[in-house]
Amino acid sequence: MPKPTKGPRLGGGPAHERLLLANLAAALFTHKSIKTTETKAKRLRPLAERLITFAKRGDLHARRRVLAVIGDKNVVHELFTEIAPLVAEREGGYTRITKLGFRKGDNAPMAQIELVLEPVVKKNASKPARSKAAAASAAPVEEAPAEETAAEDTTAPEAEETEAAEAPAAEETTADETEAPAEAADEKADETK
Repeated sequence: MPKPTKGPRLGGGPAHERLLLANLAAALFTHKSIKTTETKAKRLRPLAERLITFAKRGDLHARRRVLAVIGDKNVVHELFTEIAPLVAEREGGYTRITKLGFRKGDNAPMAQIELVLEPVVKKNASKPARSKAAAASAAPVEEAPAEETAAEDTTAPEAEETEAAEAPAAEETTADETEAPAEAADEKADETK
């Protein structure tokens, strides 16, 4: 038997909370997405996911267990025939909660809870294994660019220094000095020393 939640109930008593969550679940399965408060959405998520898990099993006992929670046969039929096949490949996480901000009247935090019906994209767990000969031939090729980049890194600070020296000189040049930019850079370098 599930342990009852601590703290204040949604609505009034435990029976009212159970009916409220059942109605939210029915609305979620009917409309595929509903807008409610964050607290109700967080409390609805485990119930909805448990009901979807029963629907994935698809047997008579599972249908009767879902009917014990949701009394509407049309909603249960939709859950078993339409929603369950769409999430058959998914191993959990059938719902998504998105925070929407605050309600205008009472500043309650609002959220949208929706069913995740997109097909599952499985990651390729096994990568093709390379042979030892292919790995050995690829290793020297990988080392050569590393040496070239190291050689480029040693010249990079020198290039930055020359660019830094030329940049202020280029700003102060006038139309007469455009003929001799190298002389202006030399003069600027002498001034900084």
